[in-house]
Amino acid sequence: MANKVKSPQMPNPYGLNINLATAKKIALAAAEEGERISVNAIIAIVDTGGHLVYLERFDKAQFGSIDVAIHKARCSVAYKRPTKAFEEAVNSGKISLLTLDGICAVEGGLPIVQSGKIIGAIGVSGGTVQEDGQIATAGVSTLK
Repeated sequence: MANKVKSPQMPNPYGLNINLATAKKIALAAAEEGERISVNAIIAIVDTGGHLVYLERFDKAQFGSIDVAIHKARCSVAYKRPTKAFEEAVNSGKISLLTLDGICAVEGGLPIVQSGKIIGAIGVSGGTVQEDGQIATAGVSTLK
């Protein structure tokens, strides 16, 4: 049982898909945090099926981060957990996780939970993984 890392899925069921107004509210809070810490970020919001609902790109953000942000959000909603859980598992030696479809093992993807149900996810890319996680957290915290 050495190197066994638990990264269980959230027990929350999927709910109705996130709507555009909620996605914009989350993205706005995330963007404000990105500006506050001077990170040129891409912020992607997906619904429960991993379909893009909203994307925000800072003027100076690298375009390569667009796909990364979407990938983080899709991974987070598909596996019902923060992408940081996969990063921590891989860092502890559980590299077999990388063989699963759609895995993004870096921080910056978070499920979006409203009324106890997962309604989508946010993915952020453009800074360090810690900064991406900080920006994503600022976004989802608007629903608490």
